[in-house]
Amino acid sequence: MHLQVEFSRSGSSPGGALHYNKEKVDRDEAKILYWQQMLEPFDKHGRMDVDACMESFRPYLEANRRTTNTVFHVSLNPSPEDKLTDEQLREIANEYNMQKMGYGNQPYIVFKHKDISREHLRMNTTVPCPYCGN
Repeated sequence: MHLQVEFSRSGSSPGGALHYNKEKVDRDEAKILYWQQMLEPFDKHGRMDVDACMESFRPYLEANRRTTNTVFHVSLNPSPEDKLTDEQLREIANEYNMQKMGYGNQPYIVFKHKDISREHLRMNTTVPCPYCGN
């Protein structure tokens, strides 16, 4: 299996990335694949709830008030030849990207995108918080 990892630029709030992914989910070009240490990311109608996601990130954002770029985005791009199940993709996202890069002990959400010729993952979290045990 070959994986390409792309780090996106950080921002000051996860709201922009969450809204971007919500648009993709609403157009059926993506889905929420996995989340950890977050409130349920769906509203009562089963739609993605950006406010609930933001609420999950809020303690980390407040603890990182002095940090300018508090958001971390990464894209994981398996080879198009690799036909991976959603469960395999969840495992890769959790172990390879989040745990090994030090983001595993905080809230994060993983989206599976199918808006281009190959499926890929987009992961959103905050930068590690030195006061939060990360």
